[in-house]
Amino acid sequence: MKPVFLQIQCKPGTTYDVAKTLYEREIASELYSTSGEYDLLAKIYIQEGDDIGKFINDNVHDIPHIIRSLTTLTFKAF
Repeated sequence: MKPVFLQIQCKPGTTYDVAKTLYEREIASELYSTSGEYDLLAKIYIQEGDDIGKFINDNVHDIPHIIRSLTTLTFKAF
């Protein structure tokens, strides 16, 4: 499985609703509230060979009140 980090910007006042929906869908192994431009940081494991963009589009972007997201892919460095 491949870890992907997803930062999520929510409509003001809706971060807890978005976080609750992500938690209920059980797609994030870790979920944090963050300061700065984005409101949430989710660590998501995606099966090798799966289309990351499609997974996020199908499982995250349909959650109400998400304004935008930033996906960070990880690579084995050593």
